Amino acid sequence: MVIAKIYVTLKPGVLDAQGDTVKSALETLGFTGVEDVRIGKFMVVTLNSATVEEAKTQVEEMCRRLLANPVIEDYTFEMGAPDLAPPGKPVGRRLTGPIREGRER
Repeated sequence: MVIAKIYVTLKPGVLDAQGDTVKSALETLGFTGVEDVRIGKFMVVTLNSATVEEAKTQVEEMCRRLLANPVIEDYTFEMGAPDLAPPGKPVGRRLTGPIREGRER
């Protein structure tokens, strides 16, 4: 079993109305020093793949075909496997190191 953590964000230069609204609300609440806020999506996909490389290929295809809009969004993902932790303690360990760039920025 392989866990993919997928991050989808708007490309630089694409207007982010939600981010602007959150930034304004933070300032209204008294939070100072917030320079910018960008809103994105985070997904966790569990795959029953034979190998990590097979899972990476599947996740790349998922991102390209459905999970991200390549015109306005970038995506990154990291692959990992669940630890054999006791029930009720969801902890994962990373298999591949730092976040893998799925699409060039």
